[in-house]
Amino acid sequence: MPVCPGIKRDGGRCTVVVDGSQEYCYQHDPDRSEERRRAASRAGKSKPSRELAGIKRQLQELTDGVLADEVERANAAVCGQLLNVKLRAVEVERKVKETEELEERIEQLEQAQERGGKRWGA
Repeated sequence: MPVCPGIKRDGGRCTVVVDGSQEYCYQHDPDRSEERRRAASRAGKSKPSRELAGIKRQLQELTDGVLADEVERANAAVCGQLLNVKLRAVEVERKVKETEELEERIEQLEQAQERGGKRWGA
């Protein structure tokens, strides 16, 4: 059975078996690069946005609770610190996804360059 000729991020050969009508797997098919980019973009935007909205809502509720004397200031301070940690985690996750997208784009450019036989900057 034919195997995808793509190169993985770690530099190794792809091991995905493809059927007779395909040359590449989904991850390495140059004809599907735009589809992969759009899917990654949608995925990268959706989760953090929902999480940020939830964190903002919680912060507003804490603020309202403190101002209405329904939440003790010490408890609100601890909750605020925990929400700050969560915000940092969301930011790290966003940066990781952004880096992965850039790595994939670089990989695609390198593969296109190999197929074309041209050197960068030549």
